[in-house]
Amino acid sequence: MSREEQLAWRLAEVALDPAPIDDDVTDMVINRVIDNAAVAAASLTRRSVVSARMQALRHPFAPGATVLGASPPTRVSPEWAAWANGVAVRELDFHDTFLAAEYAHPGDNIPPIVAVAQHAGADRALTGMDVVRGIATAYEIQIALARGMSLHQHRIDHIAHLGPSMVAGIGAMLGLEPETVFQAIGQALHTTTTTRQSRKGEISSWKAYAPAFAGKVAIEAVDRAMRGETSPTPIYEGEDGVIAWLLDGPNGRYAVSLPGPGEAKRAILDSFTKEHSAEYQAQAWIDLARRLHSEHPELRDGHLIERVVIHTSHHTHFVIGSGANDPQKYDPEASRETLDHSLPYIFAVALQDGSWHHESSYSRERARRADTIALWSRVSTTEDPEWSRRYLSANPNEKAFGGWVEITLTDGSTRVEEIVVPDAHPLGAHPFAREQYVEKFRTLAHGVLGEDEIERFLGAARRLPTMSTRDLGELHIAARPGLLESLDGSEGLI
Repeated sequence: MSREEQLAWRLAEVALDPAPIDDDVTDMVINRVIDNAAVAAASLTRRSVVSARMQALRHPFAPGATVLGASPPTRVSPEWAAWANGVAVRELDFHDTFLAAEYAHPGDNIPPIVAVAQHAGADRALTGMDVVRGIATAYEIQIALARGMSLHQHRIDHIAHLGPSMVAGIGAMLGLEPETVFQAIGQALHTTTTTRQSRKGEISSWKAYAPAFAGKVAIEAVDRAMRGETSPTPIYEGEDGVIAWLLDGPNGRYAVSLPGPGEAKRAILDSFTKEHSAEYQAQAWIDLARRLHSEHPELRDGHLIERVVIHTSHHTHFVIGSGANDPQKYDPEASRETLDHSLPYIFAVALQDGSWHHESSYSRERARRADTIALWSRVSTTEDPEWSRRYLSANPNEKAFGGWVEITLTDGSTRVEEIVVPDAHPLGAHPFAREQYVEKFRTLAHGVLGEDEIERFLGAARRLPTMSTRDLGELHIAARPGLLESLDGSEGLI
């Protein structure tokens, strides 16, 4: 294939197209910067985040980039900042999502882009709008790939779309040459194509590290490409490339719809954030369970329930439902990461508690409750073809992430309820707007950041489009004094 026909080159062209960024896209970028900071603040004291932060702090660098939680003057090499900050953002699985042929958490693109901006800002006279352009571009690329190419069908983890999108975002922000971005995309894709075992069976802490790994690799790929190093080519379409051997095979064909020259990058507006700390496909079911808890208190303890069958999409049934055939999804000793991907557990707990909390809903004590285990064991999922069709629909007004639940009681009666999208979805009962993003940040940052720091960061995020080079370091959160110093980190090699 000629270079210009290759997907990696087309992605590079889109990244470097100078189309203006629409105002509503800029506003949504600000929302997602706030959202990322919120979930990162809530995770700063968790073991995986502590480990990643300690690793990053072993690599001080100037000018470098900030590490979330650490004091603002502390700077490390940008790839290590992306590593630590990426883990902090992903740890609780609580930020934004896009679901189509493939899954995506496009907010994962933000840490490496901000890290590079802080490091390279002075040399390249970057502004806040350059950062906005980089983030909007990364969302555009990852969402386009997620719409057009299924990875999970071939048991490939979704970070294989994330490496290229991160490179595209960095390239757009820095205004690199198409050849440089093309080569870096190939390197990033080649080195981030991994298996989905990170989200299967006994799900481990690597789930939080996987997108951070993609961010670190993406920055390193850009660095090499800027030095003139090249990548495997054609990376997607080659005889031994990704499509031929890891996806649909030598005869595989994909349609990836990309903006044309001068066309605005608006895909970020098609993504959505989470109200609850759980896999996105569980969001609507938490909302429905909360409603049932409130309207039907007789269902709360579960002793009147014979069985619960959740009729939903193929993706939901086979990824977080009983269709995954993972016994760990019914194990009270399972990891938090596994319970986060267990719809039977999530529905049972939300029905009993009428709420969902990013820590207490996953605690060992909560999972071991005898009445919860009994109800949990009676919850199963099944695929409904109509909800599978709606899940994949290209029509945003028809696209759905719910289904219907049939609850059979011990007296033989049944109760049937339906939900289409989560309450926080743009078409949901209570769509998220700036006010909700800010409230989410205030809630999750409370007790972790000082009140002055909370207000400082919110002010900085709102000013992102007008930031000068010297202001980019303000895209950072510092933990309240003494919080991180009190943590015991495990010893490693470095």
